[in-house]
Amino acid sequence: MSSWPGVCVAVIPCLNEEAAIGSVVEGVRGYLPRVVVVDDGSTDKTAKAARHAGATVLAQSVSAGKGAALQAGWSWAVANGFDWALCLDGDGQHSPNDIPNFFATAERTSASLVVGNRMQNAARMPAVRRCVNRLMSWQLSLLAGQPLPDSQCGFRLMNLRHWAALAIAGCHFEIESEVLFQFARAGLKIEFVSIEVIYKQEQSKIHPWKDAVRWLKWRQHARRVRSKVPEPGT
Repeated sequence: MSSWPGVCVAVIPCLNEEAAIGSVVEGVRGYLPRVVVVDDGSTDKTAKAARHAGATVLAQSVSAGKGAALQAGWSWAVANGFDWALCLDGDGQHSPNDIPNFFATAERTSASLVVGNRMQNAARMPAVRRCVNRLMSWQLSLLAGQPLPDSQCGFRLMNLRHWAALAIAGCHFEIESEVLFQFARAGLKIEFVSIEVIYKQEQSKIHPWKDAVRWLKWRQHARRVRSKVPEPGT
């Protein structure tokens, strides 16, 4: 599809990423002219740096969580006529050079959701993140009923029409799991594409205990949903 720049917008949730967001926006704009940065209550100059690099900035007055920031960006994209959203993090962990592979995979497979897969180069991930991701991906694969090799990667290409039809309500880091679970349950095609693994000295925004508890609560809810709602085609 040669029209990706016309139908797809990049959505980047950010919290205090002043140092990295400018170069991220500039790199993404080499592939997509419209970039929306959702500033999740940053206390630094993230918004200013993003605007200077050419992004549209949606400013949240207080931090409501990564999920809330993404949902705000997706809602903006739908309201402005876009069919697809390319999501990536604002800390420089995702290489814009991988973007064409997302587009090519969506075209080749007709997938509604294309997710970055870091696990083929997992040795380059910090050990704790690698182990946690494997555990969560295994758990989520069981819930979704299909293999999901890298369930926590935030580098994704998503069909917005299909997202809008689903009941996705995550406000924090459980959003990655919820989107995969809901797309799988709706019978929508999900594909994974290998991406570059980049880790520097950035500080993770994940709160280990709070976000672990949130994810476990979400998993319990997802289990209840799975047991009550018939699978597609049944």
